[in-house]
Parts: sequence; C-alpha cells; structure tokens
Amino acid sequence: MAHLEERMVTIARADAPDETLEGVYRAGVEGDDRGAVIAPPHPLYGGSIDSPVVNELSWAAAKTGIASVAFNWRGIGASAGAPSGEPEDADIDYGAAVTHVAETVEGPLLACGYSFGAAAAVRAAEANPTGRVSRVILVAPPPALIAPERIADLKQRVLVLSGAKDELVPKDVLSAAFLDAPGLTFEVLPQADHFFMSGLGNLGQLTQQWLAQN
Repeated sequence: MAHLEERMVTIARADAPDETLEGVYRAGVEGDDRGAVIAPPHPLYGGSIDSPVVNELSWAAAKTGIASVAFNWRGIGASAGAPSGEPEDADIDYGAAVTHVAETVEGPLLACGYSFGAAAAVRAAEANPTGRVSRVILVAPPPALIAPERIADLKQRVLVLSGAKDELVPKDVLSAAFLDAPGLTFEVLPQADHFFMSGLGNLGQLTQQWLAQN
C-alpha cells in the first residue's frame, strides 16, 4: 500500500538561484524508485497545486507506488517571482521540478500536467533533459497551446484524458491526431468538461489503471 507521507518542498530554479518554487511531495511505496512531476493549469487563471485534478493525479501516482511532486508556477502560492504565462518561463519551472524529482528518486520519471501544465509536460518530455522521462500523462491538453500532433509524436508511452464536454479541447480534434499513435492511450470522460467538476473520480481510476498496466 502507498504511504500517506506528504510534505512541502522547495524547488530551486536554474534561472534565479535566489528564487524557489513551492512544491508538495507525496511519497509512493518504499523501495519503488519511480517519480512523477505534476504541473497545474495556467498561473494567470487560478492554476495552482490546489487544483482537484492535480491532487487526483498525485493520489493516483501514490496508490500505484510512485512518489510525486506537484508544484506551483513562479509567483503563485509560496513560489517566488512574478506570475507568468509565458511558455519559456513555464519550461524553466517544469524543468526545475524534473531536476528536483530526478535527484530524489533513481528510476524512471513520469511527466504529468493539466491544461497549460499539460503543454509544459509535453515540451519537457520532448526535451527529456535527464533522459529518464519514460511516461507522460496529460489532462485536457489544449490544441491552442500544444499541437496534438506533437503529443502523438512523443517517444514515451502517453495517457491523454479529456472531457467529452470540454469546449477548449475538442475530443474530435485530439482523436484525429491520435489515430496512428501506437504508444498513446486516449480516454474521454463522458460527463466532464475542462474543469472536471464531474468525472474527477473516474479520472483518478483511469489514471491508476493505466499506471498499473504501463
């Protein structure tokens, strides 16, 4: 069974050594050397580690033995710096979290993100600076922020979760791009929109099932 250990952590930013990001570490199973990074939605629209989707992903990781770190973007919560919606800043923040987790665990890494955070997770998986990002979980990745074809071209195994009622992430657009992506699993939650006020439990269950099988 997964441990329930949870604690706040600080994450160093390479671009500003005096400024750190706020993170929440949640333990997996003792002896399991895997780790996950979980990014919240857009920082300028309320995205933070308080997101129910972020918490659901964190718990799904813990229940399958994987330690995780969810983090706040710069300028959000206790993260230092000025809030920014720029992809370049998001990539630095996400990369800092990947480095932090890579120094905490020795095994393969899982890149996760929700909405704006999903786009950052894709770019992190493409760059794969540590060479250890082997799986990717994306919740509601908006085509306006990341081309679905880039998701389909990822070399890692990928799970994409989308709401059938999500007007920002049309499921048909994603489905068309994912047709010939053998390493990708695409799940549509019938009652969910972009904010997952409905279907949150189903999101957690599907994530756990996929992690257990992949």
